[in-house]
Amino acid sequence: MKNAKEGFDFFLGALAPGGFHGYFDQLDTPPEMRLYLIKSGPGCGKSTLMKQVAAANLEHGRITERIHCSSDPDSLDGVVLWQTGAAVVDATAPHTLEPGAPGAAQEVVSLYHTMDVEALRENQCEILDLFRSCAYFQERASRTLSSAASLILDSRRTAAGAVDFSRVRDYAQRLGKRLIPAQGEGSGKESIRLLSAVTPKGILVYRDTVPALADKILVLQDEYGAVSRVILEHLRRRALEAGWDVITCWCPLAPEEKLEHLFIPGLSLAILTGNSWHPMNFPGQKNIRTRRFMEQGVLAASRARLRFNKKAAAQLLEQTSELQRQALESHDRLESYYRSAIDFSLVDQARDALIHRLMS
Repeated sequence: MKNAKEGFDFFLGALAPGGFHGYFDQLDTPPEMRLYLIKSGPGCGKSTLMKQVAAANLEHGRITERIHCSSDPDSLDGVVLWQTGAAVVDATAPHTLEPGAPGAAQEVVSLYHTMDVEALRENQCEILDLFRSCAYFQERASRTLSSAASLILDSRRTAAGAVDFSRVRDYAQRLGKRLIPAQGEGSGKESIRLLSAVTPKGILVYRDTVPALADKILVLQDEYGAVSRVILEHLRRRALEAGWDVITCWCPLAPEEKLEHLFIPGLSLAILTGNSWHPMNFPGQKNIRTRRFMEQGVLAASRARLRFNKKAAAQLLEQTSELQRQALESHDRLESYYRSAIDFSLVDQARDALIHRLMS
């Protein structure tokens, strides 16, 4: 992470075919990572507090990871302070977290005391309606995303019928030996992240994270993901067995099924999947054209089907983003009720106390 002077960005959860899918519960998998769980309502200053924590950490010259909210990428869901061994996260729905070892490994930072409860009760009906509206649009967005994911999966399976997987596995083994040296005993540690997500702003990819974490960039140019996932799975396994820590990035449309990107910070190496959904273009990158492992005649026979799937999936993904935008509009209105009922001087006191603890 030697290039990450300005910090870097990921998602830790996103809308998926089955609803929101997150990896927040694995943040404290390293036993030395201490979690600070922020509890409050919408619009109560959680994201602003975390942005201020991130800014303070950067001012101290420390590595800072910003975790963005896929429902509103301008907001933060968390910030990871790697050198401090701490993470501050929004622990409310849809990524509710409760302390498993209160005090010992996690601490709750409650902001509920900053609320004027009576003021909120006066607007109870409107607030409940807006919560229901947010859930309604997000549920519709998830179903629309599921339809897009089904088409993309069909294309991947169709393309897989043209792949010579024995050649792919042989190549992956040779590539792994060349890229990933062994470094003693013990297994590496894995952090799970998302580099991209379908958001109200469309498909959003945090491309600046790549040069922040890697000097060497290898892009598997694979329109369908049928080949890249096999190569990435082999490289991930080899890196962990060789003792290297990795950042594994799953596809948000197929979480925990399709590996999409892999970072090995200790080697300053990124292996990415590039295609029309998320093009990857970086100075000095090495490209691997995965069509070399496919029988082009078999692929050509399915060209009409693949074209239809791509066009229909693109339309569905745009509809998904539009539904998310409508959910965000309801959420923004919801936040306005809470903001008017918050004593932000108390929020500032909680922020200052937390920053003092983390920076000292």
